[in-house]
Parts: sequence; C-alpha cells; structure tokens
Amino acid sequence: MDHANRFETRTTYGLLRLEYGVALVVCSVLFLLHLSEVRWWPAVLLFVYIDLIGYIPGAIAYRRARGGDISKVYYVLYNTMHSMVTNAVVVGVWALIAGFEWALLAVPIHLCGDRALFGNFLKPFAVRFEPVRLPAFEEFERRLAERDRSGMRQPEHV
Repeated sequence: MDHANRFETRTTYGLLRLEYGVALVVCSVLFLLHLSEVRWWPAVLLFVYIDLIGYIPGAIAYRRARGGDISKVYYVLYNTMHSMVTNAVVVGVWALIAGFEWALLAVPIHLCGDRALFGNFLKPFAVRFEPVRLPAFEEFERRLAERDRSGMRQPEHV
C-alpha cells in the first residue's frame, strides 16, 4: 500500500496484522508480568468501553437493518472509539489524573487484538458495517494477482 494505492494485498494485510500481533504480545506479556498490580475494575472498564460505545450500537443497528444501510453515525462511533489517537488521549488523561497503572494496557490489548486477531481496522463509509466481500474488490484482487503472476512490470513514474 502507498499513498496513491490505498489497499492491501493478502500478504501486506497479513504482515500488517502480524505487526499488531507483536504489539499485542508485548502488551499482554507486560500485563501478565504485573498481574498482581492490576486494578481489575479499571482494566475491565478500559477494555470494554471501546466496544460498548463504538461497536455494539452499530452491530445492533446493522442487525435491525437486516444487513442494509445504517446511519454513518455508527461508523463514526466505531472509528472514533477504535482509534489509536482517541485512546492515546484517554490513556494520557487517565494517567495525568489518576497516575500510570498497569490496567491501562487493556486499551492497546483491545485495539491490537482487534487488528491482529480479527483483522478489524477502521471502517470506511463505502462498505457494510459488518464485513461483506465486494464483487468489484474481488475482481480487482483477481486482476492484481494475475498481473503479479504474469511478471508484468509496473509502469515507472517520472
């Protein structure tokens, strides 16, 4: 992927998930190493608030719409609550007010887990709230794979 071609091949998507997987392992190991110091109510709250606000309302609306279109508000909620930026602010404010604590690792564990384990990233408005393969994208991937197998060179830009 680059700034002119905003998509991932299966390989680059897998590598991106692997990077988040490494971050998930690092955060999880740190969490486990300090398990006796974790305050559980904050840890659980920090882990679940992301989906309570950002995913569950959209999932309910999507099921009620029987897979049809839902308000873009649900996409904005999802993307806001699953944003590393939003959650860095939450963790930063928490640390400023209450001080650093190991329970804060619940946030990157949640976000990295979503990306590494489930392959969930931010949601574009142009796709269904729940994953559904677009025929046009399947065709694009097929043609891209054919081009790659044929050894065709990419045009050079000056």
